[in-house]
Amino acid sequence: MHDIVSKTDLRTGILERRAIMTPEARTAAGRSLRDALLSVPEIEMAGTIAAYASIDTEPDTRSLLFALWKRGTYVLLPRLLPDGDLDWASYEGPDSLAPGPRGCLEPTEPPRGTGAVASADVVLVPAVAVDRSGMRLGRGGGSYDRALARVGPAILTVGLVYDAELVDEVPSEPHDRRVRAAATPAEGLVRFA
Repeated sequence: MHDIVSKTDLRTGILERRAIMTPEARTAAGRSLRDALLSVPEIEMAGTIAAYASIDTEPDTRSLLFALWKRGTYVLLPRLLPDGDLDWASYEGPDSLAPGPRGCLEPTEPPRGTGAVASADVVLVPAVAVDRSGMRLGRGGGSYDRALARVGPAILTVGLVYDAELVDEVPSEPHDRRVRAAATPAEGLVRFA
């Protein structure tokens, strides 16, 4: 019998590994993710994409957001509400972001409501790890589990992680929501059955 690693232990270990990555490695990973994601058919055809502005040691999404916006995609970014839920507002370029709660960069455009994520053709979400069944480990606040619960079953939902963070198993609880794919710098988009 093997021991199941707890969510807290897995999250702590991965965040410690992220913390020792160089800024250059994070930027390079972000570029690889951007290039892979921009060629995904659902992303190429999407009218609206819900995404997020990366913070701290997360894979860098700034160049991806800018590329999507420049090519005319309507990009929605989250705004953290006091209850931990996510509201959404449009991204209008790098100058449309301002500091928000918990170190997040948030759009300054008018909020569109918590249900706006349901109108997205693709949803890109932050993850600390994703397993090969699509179970996602986040930061522990449950904000994205609530948002993903509003997204229809045919919508491509993608967790963005570094290569070593696509793992065999993530511990889960009944409220946890799966993603339909993960994106890593080396493998690009990995779809789950």
